[in-house]
Amino acid sequence: MESVVQQSRMERETKADKSDACATSSFFVERENGVCLEVYAQGQGDLLVLLPSLGRGAIDMEDISTPLAASGYRVLRPEPRGNGRSVGPLEDKTLHDWAEDIAAVVESQHAGPAFILGHAHGNWIARTLASDRPDLVRALLLLAGSAGKVPEGFEGLPISHETRAVIERCGDTSLPTDVRLRSLQEVFFAPGNDASVWLTGWNTRLLTMQTLAQKRTPVDDFFAGGVAPILNLQAQYDVIAPQRFARVLSDRLGERVTNVTIPNAAHALLPEQPEAVVAAVLDYLSKHRSR
Repeated sequence: MESVVQQSRMERETKADKSDACATSSFFVERENGVCLEVYAQGQGDLLVLLPSLGRGAIDMEDISTPLAASGYRVLRPEPRGNGRSVGPLEDKTLHDWAEDIAAVVESQHAGPAFILGHAHGNWIARTLASDRPDLVRALLLLAGSAGKVPEGFEGLPISHETRAVIERCGDTSLPTDVRLRSLQEVFFAPGNDASVWLTGWNTRLLTMQTLAQKRTPVDDFFAGGVAPILNLQAQYDVIAPQRFARVLSDRLGERVTNVTIPNAAHALLPEQPEAVVAAVLDYLSKHRSR
Protein backbone atom coordinates (compact mmCIF):
# COMPACT_ATOMS: atom_id res chain seq x y z
CA MET A 1 0.00 0.00 0.00
CA GLU A 2 1.14 3.54 -0.77
CA SER A 3 0.72 6.08 1.96
CA VAL A 4 0.84 9.83 1.68
CA VAL A 5 2.46 12.03 4.31
CA GLN A 6 1.78 15.71 3.81
CA GLN A 7 3.76 18.17 5.87
CA SER A 8 2.46 21.66 6.57
CA ARG A 9 2.42 23.78 3.44
CA MET A 10 5.49 25.97 3.11
CA GLU A 11 4.34 28.85 0.95
CA ARG A 12 7.02 30.65 -0.98
CA GLU A 13 6.78 33.50 -3.44
CA THR A 14 7.95 32.60 -6.90
CA LYS A 15 10.08 34.95 -8.96
CA ALA A 16 7.74 34.90 -11.94
CA ASP A 17 4.39 35.34 -10.23
CA LYS A 18 3.68 36.48 -6.67
CA SER A 19 -0.04 35.76 -6.71
CA ASP A 20 -1.42 33.32 -4.16
CA ALA A 21 -2.77 31.13 -6.96
CA CYS A 22 0.73 30.38 -8.23
CA ALA A 23 2.60 30.30 -4.91
CA THR A 24 4.71 27.17 -4.48
CA SER A 25 3.98 24.73 -1.68
CA SER A 26 5.62 21.38 -0.99
CA PHE A 27 4.46 18.05 0.37
CA PHE A 28 5.90 14.58 0.71
CA VAL A 29 4.71 11.27 -0.73
CA GLU A 30 5.99 8.30 1.26
CA ARG A 31 6.23 4.84 -0.29
CA GLU A 32 7.38 1.49 0.99
CA ASN A 33 11.04 0.45 0.88
CA GLY A 34 12.37 3.76 2.17
CA VAL A 35 11.17 5.97 -0.69
CA CYS A 36 9.99 9.45 0.25
CA LEU A 37 9.50 12.06 -2.45
CA GLU A 38 9.29 15.81 -2.01
CA VAL A 39 6.82 17.33 -4.46
CA TYR A 40 6.49 21.04 -5.30
CA ALA A 41 2.96 22.15 -6.17
CA GLN A 42 1.36 25.20 -7.76
CA GLY A 43 -2.09 26.15 -8.96
CA GLN A 44 -5.42 24.42 -9.22
CA GLY A 45 -7.13 22.58 -12.06
CA ASP A 46 -6.30 19.59 -14.23
CA LEU A 47 -3.30 17.70 -12.91
CA LEU A 48 0.02 18.25 -14.74
CA VAL A 49 3.18 16.50 -13.54
CA LEU A 50 6.62 17.71 -14.72
CA LEU A 51 9.61 15.34 -14.84
CA PRO A 52 13.17 16.69 -15.23
CA SER A 53 16.09 15.51 -17.32
CA LEU A 54 18.88 13.04 -16.55
CA GLY A 55 20.76 13.81 -13.34
CA ARG A 56 18.82 16.99 -12.72
CA GLY A 57 16.09 18.10 -10.33
CA ALA A 58 12.71 19.75 -10.09
CA ILE A 59 14.16 23.27 -10.17
CA ASP A 60 14.70 22.85 -13.92
CA MET A 61 10.95 23.05 -14.38
CA GLU A 62 10.49 26.22 -12.34
CA ASP A 63 10.50 28.61 -15.31
CA ILE A 64 7.58 26.83 -16.97
CA SER A 65 5.65 25.69 -13.89
CA THR A 66 4.41 29.15 -12.91
CA PRO A 67 2.91 30.15 -16.28
CA LEU A 68 1.38 26.68 -16.59
CA ALA A 69 -0.18 26.99 -13.14
CA ALA A 70 -1.38 30.51 -13.97
CA SER A 71 -3.20 29.04 -16.96
CA GLY A 72 -5.40 26.86 -14.74
CA TYR A 73 -3.45 23.68 -13.97
CA ARG A 74 -2.44 21.93 -10.77
CA VAL A 75 1.28 21.65 -11.54
CA LEU A 76 3.43 19.17 -9.59
CA ARG A 77 7.22 18.89 -9.74
CA PRO A 78 8.37 15.72 -7.96
CA GLU A 79 12.00 15.80 -6.87
CA PRO A 80 13.61 12.55 -8.09
CA ARG A 81 14.61 10.11 -5.37
CA GLY A 82 18.23 10.77 -4.48
CA ASN A 83 17.97 14.51 -5.11
CA GLY A 84 17.17 17.31 -2.71
CA ARG A 85 15.01 16.00 0.12
CA SER A 86 13.71 13.02 -1.86
CA VAL A 87 15.23 9.75 -0.69
CA GLY A 88 15.18 6.11 -1.68
CA PRO A 89 17.41 3.31 -2.95
CA LEU A 90 19.06 3.92 -6.34
CA GLU A 91 20.97 0.69 -6.94
CA ASP A 92 19.73 -2.06 -9.27
CA LYS A 93 16.68 -0.08 -10.41
CA THR A 94 14.93 0.13 -13.77
CA LEU A 95 12.74 2.81 -15.31
CA HIS A 96 9.78 0.90 -13.88
CA ASP A 97 10.94 1.81 -10.36
CA TRP A 98 11.15 5.49 -11.24
CA ALA A 99 7.73 5.30 -12.90
CA GLU A 100 6.25 3.77 -9.74
CA ASP A 101 7.41 6.87 -7.85
CA ILE A 102 5.45 9.09 -10.22
CA ALA A 103 2.42 6.80 -10.03
CA ALA A 104 2.42 7.29 -6.25
CA VAL A 105 2.55 11.08 -6.72
CA VAL A 106 -0.41 11.03 -9.12
CA GLU A 107 -2.41 8.75 -6.83
CA SER A 108 -1.74 11.03 -3.86
CA GLN A 109 -3.87 13.73 -5.48
CA HIS A 110 -7.05 11.65 -5.84
CA ALA A 111 -7.73 13.67 -8.98
CA GLY A 112 -7.92 11.04 -11.72
CA PRO A 113 -5.43 10.67 -14.55
CA ALA A 114 -2.80 13.36 -15.09
CA PHE A 115 -0.98 15.01 -17.93
CA ILE A 116 2.64 13.85 -17.68
CA LEU A 117 5.38 16.07 -19.10
CA GLY A 118 8.87 14.60 -19.33
CA HIS A 119 11.99 16.45 -20.43
CA ALA A 120 14.74 14.36 -22.10
CA HIS A 121 15.34 11.39 -19.72
CA GLY A 122 12.06 12.33 -18.06
CA ASN A 123 10.32 11.39 -21.30
CA TRP A 124 11.40 7.76 -20.78
CA ILE A 125 9.99 7.75 -17.25
CA ALA A 126 6.77 9.35 -18.50
CA ARG A 127 6.35 6.73 -21.23
CA THR A 128 7.15 3.92 -18.77
CA LEU A 129 4.44 5.21 -16.44
CA ALA A 130 1.96 5.40 -19.31
CA SER A 131 2.84 1.85 -20.36
CA ASP A 132 2.66 0.41 -16.84
CA ARG A 133 -0.28 2.46 -15.56
CA PRO A 134 -2.35 3.78 -18.48
CA ASP A 135 -5.16 4.52 -16.04
CA LEU A 136 -3.07 7.35 -14.55
CA VAL A 137 -2.13 9.17 -17.77
CA ARG A 138 -4.38 11.46 -19.84
CA ALA A 139 -1.67 12.53 -22.28
CA LEU A 140 2.11 12.57 -22.59
CA LEU A 141 4.06 15.72 -23.36
CA LEU A 142 7.62 14.81 -24.34
CA LEU A 143 10.20 17.60 -24.47
CA ALA A 144 13.43 16.94 -26.38
CA GLY A 145 12.83 13.25 -25.86
CA SER A 146 14.82 10.51 -27.54
CA ALA A 147 12.39 7.92 -28.92
CA GLY A 148 14.76 5.08 -27.99
CA LYS A 149 14.64 3.67 -31.52
CA VAL A 150 15.88 4.86 -34.92
CA PRO A 151 14.09 5.24 -38.27
CA GLU A 152 13.73 2.21 -40.51
CA GLY A 153 16.93 1.62 -42.45
CA PHE A 154 19.12 3.80 -40.22
CA GLU A 155 22.44 2.22 -39.22
CA GLY A 156 23.49 3.08 -35.69
CA LEU A 157 22.26 3.69 -32.16
CA PRO A 158 19.67 6.27 -31.05
CA ILE A 159 22.39 7.88 -28.91
CA SER A 160 26.01 7.08 -29.77
CA HIS A 161 28.56 6.01 -27.18
CA GLU A 162 30.52 9.19 -27.94
CA THR A 163 27.53 11.40 -27.23
CA ARG A 164 26.78 9.53 -24.00
CA ALA A 165 30.36 10.18 -22.88
CA VAL A 166 29.92 13.92 -23.49
CA ILE A 167 26.65 13.92 -21.54
CA GLU A 168 28.41 12.30 -18.59
CA ARG A 169 31.14 14.97 -18.69
CA CYS A 170 28.46 17.66 -18.43
CA GLY A 171 27.27 16.25 -15.11
CA ASP A 172 30.66 15.33 -13.68
CA THR A 173 31.21 18.19 -11.25
CA SER A 174 34.74 16.99 -10.50
CA LEU A 175 35.89 18.08 -13.97
CA PRO A 176 37.22 21.58 -14.74
CA THR A 177 34.57 24.16 -15.53
CA ASP A 178 35.90 24.84 -19.03
CA VAL A 179 35.67 21.13 -19.93
CA ARG A 180 32.10 20.92 -18.71
CA LEU A 181 31.13 24.17 -20.45
CA ARG A 182 32.45 22.91 -23.80
CA SER A 183 30.58 19.64 -23.27
CA LEU A 184 27.35 21.44 -22.42
CA GLN A 185 27.60 23.58 -25.53
CA GLU A 186 28.31 20.52 -27.66
CA VAL A 187 25.32 18.40 -26.68
CA PHE A 188 22.78 20.52 -24.81
CA PHE A 189 22.67 24.08 -26.19
CA ALA A 190 22.07 25.60 -29.62
CA PRO A 191 24.72 27.87 -31.16
CA GLY A 192 24.71 31.26 -29.46
CA ASN A 193 22.72 30.13 -26.41
CA ASP A 194 24.26 30.45 -22.94
CA ALA A 195 25.35 26.99 -21.76
CA SER A 196 26.76 28.32 -18.47
CA VAL A 197 23.27 28.31 -16.90
CA TRP A 198 23.54 24.51 -16.70
CA LEU A 199 26.92 24.36 -14.98
CA THR A 200 24.92 24.03 -11.77
CA GLY A 201 21.99 21.77 -10.94
CA TRP A 202 23.69 18.44 -11.61
CA ASN A 203 23.66 15.41 -9.31
CA THR A 204 26.43 13.13 -10.58
CA ARG A 205 25.35 10.06 -8.63
CA LEU A 206 21.75 10.48 -9.75
CA LEU A 207 22.94 10.77 -13.35
CA THR A 208 24.90 7.53 -13.05
CA MET A 209 22.07 5.60 -11.41
CA GLN A 210 19.46 6.83 -13.87
CA THR A 211 21.71 5.93 -16.80
CA LEU A 212 22.06 2.40 -15.44
CA ALA A 213 18.29 2.19 -14.99
CA GLN A 214 17.87 3.12 -18.65
CA LYS A 215 20.27 0.37 -19.72
CA ARG A 216 18.42 -2.24 -17.63
CA THR A 217 15.04 -1.41 -19.21
CA PRO A 218 14.20 -2.83 -22.66
CA VAL A 219 13.01 -0.07 -24.99
CA ASP A 220 9.91 -2.08 -25.88
CA ASP A 221 8.83 -1.87 -22.23
CA PHE A 222 8.04 1.81 -22.64
CA PHE A 223 8.29 2.74 -26.31
CA ALA A 224 4.56 2.95 -27.05
CA GLY A 225 3.72 5.00 -23.97
CA GLY A 226 0.60 2.98 -23.33
CA VAL A 227 -2.35 4.32 -25.29
CA ALA A 228 -2.12 8.00 -24.37
CA PRO A 229 -2.05 10.81 -26.93
CA ILE A 230 1.46 12.25 -27.27
CA LEU A 231 2.92 15.70 -27.90
CA ASN A 232 6.44 15.15 -29.25
CA LEU A 233 8.11 18.54 -28.77
CA GLN A 234 11.53 18.53 -30.42
CA ALA A 235 14.33 21.11 -30.62
CA GLN A 236 15.80 22.41 -33.86
CA TYR A 237 19.48 21.85 -32.97
CA ASP A 238 19.17 18.79 -30.74
CA VAL A 239 22.07 16.36 -31.25
CA ILE A 240 20.79 13.85 -28.67
CA ALA A 241 17.28 13.64 -30.13
CA PRO A 242 18.09 14.97 -33.62
CA GLN A 243 15.61 16.16 -36.21
CA ARG A 244 16.28 13.14 -38.42
CA PHE A 245 14.74 11.01 -35.63
CA ALA A 246 11.87 13.41 -34.89
CA ARG A 247 9.20 11.28 -36.59
CA VAL A 248 10.15 7.89 -35.15
CA LEU A 249 7.27 7.94 -32.68
CA SER A 250 4.67 9.19 -35.14
CA ASP A 251 5.82 6.78 -37.86
CA ARG A 252 5.34 3.83 -35.50
CA LEU A 253 2.44 5.01 -33.33
CA GLY A 254 0.44 6.96 -35.90
CA GLU A 255 -2.09 9.70 -35.20
CA ARG A 256 -1.64 9.49 -31.43
CA VAL A 257 1.53 11.58 -31.89
CA THR A 258 1.66 15.32 -32.62
CA ASN A 259 5.09 16.59 -33.70
CA VAL A 260 6.19 20.18 -32.98
CA THR A 261 9.67 21.70 -33.37
CA ILE A 262 10.97 24.58 -31.25
CA PRO A 263 13.49 26.76 -33.17
CA ASN A 264 16.79 28.06 -31.77
CA ALA A 265 17.04 25.38 -29.09
CA ALA A 266 18.83 22.10 -28.46
CA HIS A 267 18.45 19.31 -25.90
CA ALA A 268 18.43 21.61 -22.84
CA LEU A 269 15.41 23.39 -24.41
CA LEU A 270 13.85 24.70 -21.20
CA PRO A 271 16.47 27.35 -20.32
CA GLU A 272 16.80 28.19 -24.01
CA GLN A 273 13.16 28.77 -25.06
CA PRO A 274 10.86 28.61 -22.00
CA GLU A 275 8.19 30.89 -23.47
CA ALA A 276 7.98 28.90 -26.71
CA VAL A 277 7.75 25.66 -24.73
CA VAL A 278 4.93 27.01 -22.55
CA ALA A 279 3.03 28.23 -25.61
CA ALA A 280 3.30 24.85 -27.36
CA VAL A 281 2.36 22.94 -24.21
CA LEU A 282 -0.66 25.13 -23.46
CA ASP A 283 -1.87 24.87 -27.04
CA TYR A 284 -1.74 21.08 -26.84
CA LEU A 285 -3.27 20.88 -23.37
CA SER A 286 -6.18 23.06 -24.46
CA LYS A 287 -7.27 20.30 -26.81
CA HIS A 288 -7.26 17.63 -24.09
CA ARG A 289 -8.24 19.32 -20.83
CA SER A 290 -11.52 18.96 -18.96
CA ARG A 291 -14.43 20.96 -20.31
